[in-house]
Amino acid sequence: MSTENEGTAVPPAPSAPPPPADAPAASAPQGAHPGSAPAAGDPYGPPASQVHHDPGESTSAPDPSWPPPPPPSTPAYGGDGGAGHGAAGQGGGGWGAGWGAAHQQPAPKNGRGRGGLVAAVLAAALVAGGLGGGLGYTLARENDSGGSTTVSAGTTGGNVKRDPGTVAAVAAAALPSTVTIEAASSSGEGGTGTGFVFDKQGHIVTNNHVVADAVDGGNLSATFPDGKKYEAEVVGNAQGYDVAVIKLKNAPSDLKPLTLGNSDDVAVGDSTIAIGAPFGLSNTVTTGIISAKNRPVASSDGSGDKASYMSALQTDASINPGNSGGPLLDAQGNVIGINSAIQSTSNGGFGTGQAGSIGLGFAIPINQAKYVAQELIKNGKPVYAKIGASVSLEATTNGAKITEQGVGGTEPVDPGGPADEAGLKPGDVITKLDDRVIDSGPTLIGEIWTHKPGDEVTITYERGGKERTTELTLGSRVGDS
Repeated sequence: MSTENEGTAVPPAPSAPPPPADAPAASAPQGAHPGSAPAAGDPYGPPASQVHHDPGESTSAPDPSWPPPPPPSTPAYGGDGGAGHGAAGQGGGGWGAGWGAAHQQPAPKNGRGRGGLVAAVLAAALVAGGLGGGLGYTLARENDSGGSTTVSAGTTGGNVKRDPGTVAAVAAAALPSTVTIEAASSSGEGGTGTGFVFDKQGHIVTNNHVVADAVDGGNLSATFPDGKKYEAEVVGNAQGYDVAVIKLKNAPSDLKPLTLGNSDDVAVGDSTIAIGAPFGLSNTVTTGIISAKNRPVASSDGSGDKASYMSALQTDASINPGNSGGPLLDAQGNVIGINSAIQSTSNGGFGTGQAGSIGLGFAIPINQAKYVAQELIKNGKPVYAKIGASVSLEATTNGAKITEQGVGGTEPVDPGGPADEAGLKPGDVITKLDDRVIDSGPTLIGEIWTHKPGDEVTITYERGGKERTTELTLGSRVGDS
């Protein structure tokens, strides 16, 4: 399946609707810039997908100074305007013990696109971009210019009452607190994504891959549905979690943060509402249900050896390039997740060669995203939980195997680290973390990252054909490098 991100053949279109005639003048929204999403890769815990690397990528163990190489497979991201994650290649390398669970990188496979997201057994692609919106906008105008055969009624049926809890009512309440984000690097490369108001101080939560291009000296702006546009700056970004926080410059005093729900209480079948800017079409609302929980997903944009991992909420609400970073709401309008990636089978996308929705979308659970956002606002850097052992990233269904050799000559089990103190050894195969079944290294990483440093977990593992359990207190690592 395709893991391509944004297309570049279509001219950019406005990422936000023109401001009302009586609205204060606002600088014209920038056109969506084709861009790339942040590279993925991280030696923490594990999702069940894999990330594509370039065919020429080395199969040697990843650099221990930063996350493990992306996993092998072909998924895509929820939707960001800039870049997309890619599917990972297979291999036998290993992640450094410094991360949650280091892993061995399997030999790379040929990838089809620039980036893709890997889900346990699924592959998802980053929904990045806003270029497609240009074509959609143009077609809409041309169609409207022709003669219409629609007959309009002379009278209306009266005022329609939209009760609280209806999709229309939830959307009306949430849209004013959702923004379309335009990010561009100093060279002009970038794209369009989505974000939502986190607090009254002007902090906006989004995906890391949405703003990655603007982290080092780029341009960043956020446009509200009423057309008001604000310059912004990156407060902190967590590549491994794929979460970022930006702050509006000269933020208005009447910001209304969206209410955060409890993603742990979400049930399969619950209604969902997604808001974003798919293909540059800002303020788009789609609906669906929660299709699955705790879906292991790993993603990479194919441009580096870093991967992002999540134990995601799966939804069939339509999510496309440009939706990345936007809120996934429940029926009451509470944020339960951050739309981040999709699995796609084709290059669709208004002819842009970009992946499109087939009803398999993935969102970062809000409980995890909230913790990450608070750490970024407080310290500017992410904090990851870790077990202090290197695990293989081979795509298996048997568990996460602690490698016989560490990365770059390091020990596979950190001396004195959490795994060492819990009695784990090279060759042990971890099959459960608490009550979560672990079928691979990426899945373990994703599950570890749903916890906080200091949390106590029960590890079930196999050694010599016998099943054992041990208690482990998770350690911590600060930063993405």
